[in-house]
Amino acid sequence: MVAKGTKTPRGGKGAAKGAPKKVADEQLRDYELALVISPEVAEDKMDATIDNLGRLSTDMGGVVTEVKQWRKRRLAYPIKHFSEGNYVLTRLRLKPTSCRELEAKLQISEDVLRHLLVRLDG
Repeated sequence: MVAKGTKTPRGGKGAAKGAPKKVADEQLRDYELALVISPEVAEDKMDATIDNLGRLSTDMGGVVTEVKQWRKRRLAYPIKHFSEGNYVLTRLRLKPTSCRELEAKLQISEDVLRHLLVRLDG
């Protein structure tokens, strides 16, 4: 029972207005990472480049589950004056909070022309 003149917080017993909802950040989620790597990267150096990119995600607590190399393909439009690029499709499990950090590191990488990180549902 509430005394006359006092207000109870909205949302029921003891719920503070604007209280942050708890999100399980420790859970790993499934993501797919598509990369276009510069054609200037030599074939023998390509595996090392892909391993370094995989190491980025594992350093953040993620797990690389699958890597598919589509090798050199023609680009739909020129990117940084290149008409070809090495395509790589990677599936990984990451913490949701690590995505921005991973994308920032991919953005500054000289070997990566373009990237796309997509969360997979279900």
